[in-house]
Amino acid sequence: MSRKPLGRALISLTSLLTAVGPYRADWNETHVYNPAWPPHAKFHNGQTMSLGLALGVTSLWQLWRPASGRAGLDAGAALASLYWVTQVSALAYPGSRAVDPPGEGRFPQAKVAFPALAVTALGYVLERRRLARG
Repeated sequence: MSRKPLGRALISLTSLLTAVGPYRADWNETHVYNPAWPPHAKFHNGQTMSLGLALGVTSLWQLWRPASGRAGLDAGAALASLYWVTQVSALAYPGSRAVDPPGEGRFPQAKVAFPALAVTALGYVLERRRLARG
């Protein structure tokens, strides 16, 4: 029986992506340095990047703190997923689009958001099984 926490490691990958990904995607001329964006739009972009960092770091802490057990797994998986779930849900708001004109594609973030959620779900299932085996 394997005692290695592969499931937690998989969720940790999503947590790291959540913490770093928004900065990699947005710290450039299309977002943070976009002269066409008003200051309030940049404020919300900064808020979103900071939220990703906070969710990712807190998820890692929940997953790897001593004696985290099932509660740490539940919290860590939820925290790792929240950024991606809210990114997908943002398309439901009136007038929302995933890209600014003349941007290409309908939802380019899907190639990251859905795999991140799938990796987290797989990690959660694997870790639940590992914990159940004791």
